[in-house]
Amino acid sequence: MQNCKQCQSSFEIADKEKAYCDQLGVPVSDTCRQCRLRNIMATRNEWKLYRRKCDSSGDEIISAYPPNSPFTVYKNEVWWGSDWDALDYGKDYDFNRPFFEQFAELQKAVPREGTTVFNCENCDYNSHIRESRNCYLNSLVHQCEDMHYSYWMTFDKDVVDSMYTNESTLCYNCISVNKGYGCVMLEESNNCNECHFSFQLKGCDHCLFCTNLTDQSYQLFNKPCRQEEFEDIKNKTLDGSWATWQKAYQHYLEIRKKAVHRFVHNLNCENVTGDHLYNCRNCDNCFESFDSEEGVNSVSMAKSKIIQNSYSAGWQGCEGVYQSAVTRGSKDIAFCTYTWYSGTLRYCDSCNACNDCFGCIGLQHKKYCILNKQYSKEEYEDLKGKIIEHMSAPGGSGEWGRFFPFSLFLFAYNESAAMDFFPLTKEQALELGYGWREEDAKDYQVATISEIPDNIKDIGDDITKEILACVDCGKNYKVIAQELKFYREINLPIPHHCPTCRHRIRFELRNPLNLFSRQCNKCKKEIKSTYPPDCPEEVYCEQCYLKEVY
Repeated sequence: MQNCKQCQSSFEIADKEKAYCDQLGVPVSDTCRQCRLRNIMATRNEWKLYRRKCDSSGDEIISAYPPNSPFTVYKNEVWWGSDWDALDYGKDYDFNRPFFEQFAELQKAVPREGTTVFNCENCDYNSHIRESRNCYLNSLVHQCEDMHYSYWMTFDKDVVDSMYTNESTLCYNCISVNKGYGCVMLEESNNCNECHFSFQLKGCDHCLFCTNLTDQSYQLFNKPCRQEEFEDIKNKTLDGSWATWQKAYQHYLEIRKKAVHRFVHNLNCENVTGDHLYNCRNCDNCFESFDSEEGVNSVSMAKSKIIQNSYSAGWQGCEGVYQSAVTRGSKDIAFCTYTWYSGTLRYCDSCNACNDCFGCIGLQHKKYCILNKQYSKEEYEDLKGKIIEHMSAPGGSGEWGRFFPFSLFLFAYNESAAMDFFPLTKEQALELGYGWREEDAKDYQVATISEIPDNIKDIGDDITKEILACVDCGKNYKVIAQELKFYREINLPIPHHCPTCRHRIRFELRNPLNLFSRQCNKCKKEIKSTYPPDCPEEVYCEQCYLKEVY
């Protein structure tokens, strides 16, 4: 056992981690698993967007970097274009200075991509979105249409205020739903139609205030009902009133707490620990992943293997990724951020189709580069060895094998993905050494409408011209025309919370990225679950849960 350098908690390094560190030639981590994940996630801004100028064209753009950011920022077309070359910013390595100090200078000089929007139509105001159309204020989206205010979504259409949904249509406020249709406030469910304010349903339709059901139709409070009765109660529940919505949501939280909870939500897995894993095997402490194997302490793996202490690896498949964030179609990557289709990179950022590079930023289709300077293969191998020796020499900087220091993180903690999964107060973040960005006062103006009408029936089209203020944090927000049309179609009230608070409220329903040793409440079997031992919910192991719901 050793103590975490960051939070001082005691932790152990697993044998699989030690073996991979030996293979990479790096020391084992001096921080615990939780701190490693938090640090990796703190390098990625998934949600905060700003208006600013492109530093190349002067055009106004939507960017993950605020106007006062110290970095040079280009709009997507320019950054991915051929009018500039990242090698122009190359520099010689100085053995009289720490590596991270030199990397920081390169960070300030090399242009950065404003935000990641690829092959989309009418999706400018989004973050990390691909092959989608008519979407507004979403993050982590692939092949979606007419979707707003949602997070981590794939193959969805007409979905609002949701997260972790797949192949779903006409859904609102849904969480971890696969193949849902016409659902409102549905959570941890699969293949359901017209199910509302319900939890852990499978193959169900027309259910309201239900939990732990499989292959059921027309159910109210887990009891069969006539179609007319269901429609009557549903219409009274979804009557377009904000007051009614609040009561229904509170009732949902009550029945959710009383439901039987699966200890983890894994499917078709072998020899894994973690949560929300699908078709995975031999994974330890991994989360939100599919079709992956040999992962350790990682989140969001897709069709990948041998991923350790990393966030978001795969989507086109990765192999051999260590302490890195956002890796696509790459192999043998360590201590990197934003890597696409590359191999054997160390301490690189935003490199595409590169191989054998060290300490580089913004390169495309390059190999044998160090600090963005081109070398021959022989020169590269010789200099790389000397730099590693310099970074790891006794009495030296001690940088080799350590992730980037907080001073090199591109975003403040409260701008990053870490704030969602590991929320901290400003005081806590600063004490740990992270940065913090204060909210802009101009986003907290007096609303132009004193009170939002309670019922959607009393809302006119001019609501889209109003500036609203969140009932929780006071931040301003607006209702867009597409959103208003959606609320009217499903008979939903105008939200009284801003998109940020709505996102936070949904995240509060998710368990932490942490496994606890505990017992099944039914058979007392020892299990590892994201539910802590002292939680109020009834938590069952897989065998007991299946007996309960089938």
